[in-house]
Order: sequence, then structure tokens, then C-alpha cells
Amino acid sequence: MANYKEFLPSINTFIFDYDGVLTDGSVITTNDGEAHRISSVKDGYALQLAHKKGYRVAVISGARSDSMMHRMKALQIQDVFLGVERKLDVFREYLKKYGLKPEQVLYMGDDIPDYEVMLEAGVSTCPADAAEEIKSVARYISHFPGGKGCVRDVIEQVLKVQGKWMNDDAYHW
Repeated sequence: MANYKEFLPSINTFIFDYDGVLTDGSVITTNDGEAHRISSVKDGYALQLAHKKGYRVAVISGARSDSMMHRMKALQIQDVFLGVERKLDVFREYLKKYGLKPEQVLYMGDDIPDYEVMLEAGVSTCPADAAEEIKSVARYISHFPGGKGCVRDVIEQVLKVQGKWMNDDAYHW
């Protein structure tokens, strides 16, 4: 198999699962039923930077929570699909909507519901603590676990390969 870095110059879209990728997968549920998740500010910085530089950024998650939507809106991420039963259907619709080819998309997932999308995305990636089934189909396994910098890792690699890292717009939110 070819080195995944050979495919990074073609990437113009990032799609991420939420729980286990943008978070460590832990959910704290309060007495009123609200679910709280912890996410990385470094991942958040990279997400907003990718958006600012013109990359498409999307989230496809089986979970749904107002706090998830609030976090993504704060980072200027508009394409957020929550409560998704079959991610592959949403993935294909997204590509069709924007006229994208699978090889233009880097996808990061961590568990079985991500499996089908991992097989279709141009560059399939996962956190260090992903399920073994997901690791077996990933072109790249980040050294960072979910919610602890894995998103920053893959975005940074793409931007570096494309000469878009540490430019003037990198120094402010």
C-alpha cells in the first residue's frame, strides 16, 4: 500500500466523527439529562484554521446534543450532521452536494459505525485508541487518542504538505 502522505496534496475536505475523535468518548450526564463532552482546544484551533483557509470541514455523528452543535458553530463549522443512523449515506450525499470525489476527502473515525465510510474516503484516518476494526482499514493511525490532538494531527499534516501551515492567518483566531 502507498504511503498515505502521497494522497494529502489532493485533500480539500475534512470529515470527522464526533465522539471518540473530537472528544475522548467520555460523556458525563447531568441529573437533568444533559450530556457533557470534553474536547481539545488544539483540535479546535486546527478546525477553525482549516475552515478559514477554505477547506470544507464537516462532522457526521450518530450522537446528538445541543452542546455539540454549539461547539461546531463556535468554530465556524457549518456542515454538522447529528443523529445519523448510517454515516455512509450522509457521506455520499455530502460528496454529491459539493461535487467532491472520495480522493479529496480525509475522514477520521474511531468505531464500527465509521467502517463503511473509512473504506470509501480517499484518506481514512483514526485516533490511536480507535477500535481494532477501524485501525485495520485506516491509511493512517494518529499517535494521539481521540479528543487529545488527533484532529490537529491530521489537519496539520495536510496543511504542511500543501504549504498552508504557519502562514500569516495562522497567528489569530
